[in-house]
Amino acid sequence: MKILVSALEHSANIHLKSLKKELDYDVEFIGIFDAELGNPIVDLRSLAIMGFVDVFKKLRFFFKLNAQMADLAAEADKILLIDSSGFNLPLAKKIKKRYPNKEIIYYILPQAWAWKKKRIPVLERTIDKLASILPFEKDYYSKAAPIAYVGHPLLDQIHKFKSELNEKIKNVVFMPGSRKGEISKLMPIYHEVRKKLQVNAVIIIPSYFTKEEREELYGDLSAFKVREDAHQALYEADFAFICSGTATLEAALIGTPLILNYIAKSLDYFIATKLVKIEYVGLANIMFLKYKYRPMHPEFLQEKVTAKNLLEAYFEYDRSTFLENSKTLRAYLQNGSSKNVARMIEG
Repeated sequence: MKILVSALEHSANIHLKSLKKELDYDVEFIGIFDAELGNPIVDLRSLAIMGFVDVFKKLRFFFKLNAQMADLAAEADKILLIDSSGFNLPLAKKIKKRYPNKEIIYYILPQAWAWKKKRIPVLERTIDKLASILPFEKDYYSKAAPIAYVGHPLLDQIHKFKSELNEKIKNVVFMPGSRKGEISKLMPIYHEVRKKLQVNAVIIIPSYFTKEEREELYGDLSAFKVREDAHQALYEADFAFICSGTATLEAALIGTPLILNYIAKSLDYFIATKLVKIEYVGLANIMFLKYKYRPMHPEFLQEKVTAKNLLEAYFEYDRSTFLENSKTLRAYLQNGSSKNVARMIEG
């Protein structure tokens, strides 16, 4: 079976690797994905962007890539789109118009329930199988929609969960994100926070950065232990400061108390506040609000991301309640998604 894959994000490719292990068929991926999985048509590093402004700068590039993917669909038995709705939804519409009988599966759906709800009818008309990773998501779709909750992909990748917490905080993980813009904004604040805490400080750095990039983005890391294995580092940590993103949900599932912090470009943040109608940005908080009507962890955005605010929240943190909420969240998500999505593709 030849599958056209559109997986632009690093996190999407982690989930794709888990999914491929569950596929019984002899599968060949074509399209956009990590080079470890085959021969993609583009280097994923060239797709790394941050926010609306960066997207506008690369519009011509993405239009050309979109057209290339639509042409490549002619060779595919099925289409698998993962996350990245700004690119994948226009691609799906183009493929469906050109090849109406090609089955399109969308895994990790656009968060249309949070913004652009008008996309939901478009998704229902265009996508043949909608694989939802959020239990509440299907409630926003019509009863006839081809949508099913498949579990959450992080539960395929995380294998260690905390059952109890150390009495004292000794090890703290700092995760300033994976994009250069995120890292450069957060690192000065993280350095300041680290100096105020008498702890063993660990920093998670993506493996793809060169030595020169690390020095430029992170500054002096002599006071930190540098690691790349985020899940194990979070499991061993007593606390974490994390840039908004999938890592916040990873920590919440593992059971590591965390504070979310994020500084976007001013224009990006302004646009987002006009488009997105949600009270919190952390995935664990969003899900917990739907399920238990309260957030799991503190969030600080934009000008509120200061060393003073992060430290105050750190010293006031109720870690015991967080751990109990972590167990509740895992029960709510039930299981991993890879097996169910594999059966969906093969069916």
